[in-house]
Amino acid sequence: MLLAAALGHAIPLTAQTDTLRLADAVALARSGNPALAAARLSADVAAERVGPAGAWMDPMLSFGLMNRPVTDFGTGEPMTMNTIELTQRFPWPGQLGFRRQQARYLAEAAALDADETERQLEARVKQAYHQLAYMDRALDVMRDTRELLRSFLDVSATRYAVGQGLQQDVLQAQIAVARMTADITVMEQDRVAMGARLNALLGLAARAPVPALQLPPSGPSVPEVDSLMTLAVRSRPALHAARARVEAAAAGYRQARRELYPEFMLGLAYGQRPQFDDMASIMVGVSIPLFAGARQLPMRREMAAMQAHEEAMERDLTNETFAEITELRAEAERARNLAELYANAVVPQARAAVESALAAYRVGSVDYMTLVENEMTVNRYRVESIRLTADYHGAIAALEALVAVDLGGTP
Repeated sequence: MLLAAALGHAIPLTAQTDTLRLADAVALARSGNPALAAARLSADVAAERVGPAGAWMDPMLSFGLMNRPVTDFGTGEPMTMNTIELTQRFPWPGQLGFRRQQARYLAEAAALDADETERQLEARVKQAYHQLAYMDRALDVMRDTRELLRSFLDVSATRYAVGQGLQQDVLQAQIAVARMTADITVMEQDRVAMGARLNALLGLAARAPVPALQLPPSGPSVPEVDSLMTLAVRSRPALHAARARVEAAAAGYRQARRELYPEFMLGLAYGQRPQFDDMASIMVGVSIPLFAGARQLPMRREMAAMQAHEEAMERDLTNETFAEITELRAEAERARNLAELYANAVVPQARAAVESALAAYRVGSVDYMTLVENEMTVNRYRVESIRLTADYHGAIAALEALVAVDLGGTP
């Protein structure tokens, strides 16, 4: 079903009870995302430019009727002949080689850009996937909380009916239930929007149903920043693409320097004279860079500036990569540690406080708002714990895109 949806969108994902695994979602995106397909096609286009860039110009074959008398167009004159001529232009040595080298580096950069696009797409799919998984689980928590608030409403209504409670408690209980219903409505609409975003990344229709999703617990600690930076320098396609563009600009500059050198022309001609002996000719010519100040020299300055530009872009990308790695590692570690703290300490303690407050409220020892606030605190911590887990996996996905290595944070 998933394969058919990726290829033709003919079979939508309609089974809400099915589970869409993360690996299947990534596979769908790789096969169905149009932006990734466009990046791969751009790489194919660039690869096809390598051969023509180093090819010689086509020879010129020409035919002519030479020295025909205007009066009778006859062939009796000694200089009258039928000619065939072949000419070929030869660039200065090394010029075509540098052009081919420049095109080859640009094709390599385009292929690496496609790899980077695939890495970034995979990260975006994982982030959207885990955000949706978080929303599903947060909705479950919020609905459970709403049911508890409704049970509190029943308790307050019962106590009010027997004269042991206040009408204000009943009204506050109704307000608490309504507020939680409003929060659930907002989260449901957010899930619709995030589902459309995930479907777009997978190459599916925006309104295609999204099945149940998995949200594994936070994984191990992330490697140190220095190790991640080393991985990025060694493996990230975008950094290698930037270096390839620098090399392409350097080859372009060397080729532009040879634009000032003359091109050669060799011509061979054969003249057929009907009433006299045939003739043969050979011609050699060179181009004269008479307008170098308006043509060749500006080209040289352009390529020098292009080389400096690509070198600056490479340095900037490296610095940005290192900065993002540092930020994302800190985010992943923060989310992992807080999620563990919430799950093992904060949420159990908050739940115990609710149970204690409920028992005390039943006998009139605490007011209703204390009970409600304790339950809402549990709700917030449970939702926050789930969100932190999703944030951890999202940060790991972004890190994996930067270092181009699976860090093992997401099964």
